[in-house]
Amino acid sequence: MKKTLLSLSLIMALGVAGAKECKGVDFPEHTLVNGRSLALNGLGLRLATVFKVKVYVAALYVPMPSSDAASILGTDTAKQMVLHFVRSVGVDDLRKGWTEGFEKNAKGVLPALKDRIATFNGWMSDMKTGQRVILTYTPGAGVEVNVNGAARGSIQGDDFARALFAIWLGEPPNPEVKQGLLGGACG
Repeated sequence: MKKTLLSLSLIMALGVAGAKECKGVDFPEHTLVNGRSLALNGLGLRLATVFKVKVYVAALYVPMPSSDAASILGTDTAKQMVLHFVRSVGVDDLRKGWTEGFEKNAKGVLPALKDRIATFNGWMSDMKTGQRVILTYTPGAGVEVNVNGAARGSIQGDDFARALFAIWLGEPPNPEVKQGLLGGACG
């Protein structure tokens, strides 16, 4: 019994020590993607409108942490972006945000991505406070899209993955989200 309690205490202590927090949302220091450990690179806060309304906390996981966005985007390795919504967002606003992000960051390849962006947008739904979108890129397999615990499918193409992750690491919707994801302060 003592051994079990000691093990449980150790697990709980490691769980607390192995997490980072932003705006009351906790993320583990590491996550597993296809059996491979990815490290938390940073946490960024998505702000909207001139009133800086908090929308979601984003967490970026990569194999090797880096403060260089171009390096993260240019490296063909597994990546994961977790968006934890801190306010409810309607599906139309969500789709509008994705579309604007792709338009800003994928100008040259936008025509080639058009159908895949439409598929991606079609998988979205209204997001309530506390719900998550998880985007996991695996080289050669594409981006797996999970919306509030439901796997929606995978979108093929390294070009799509680069454009998608560039929404936060290229020309982001607000500078604070990119700064936080690259290891700076979260909002």
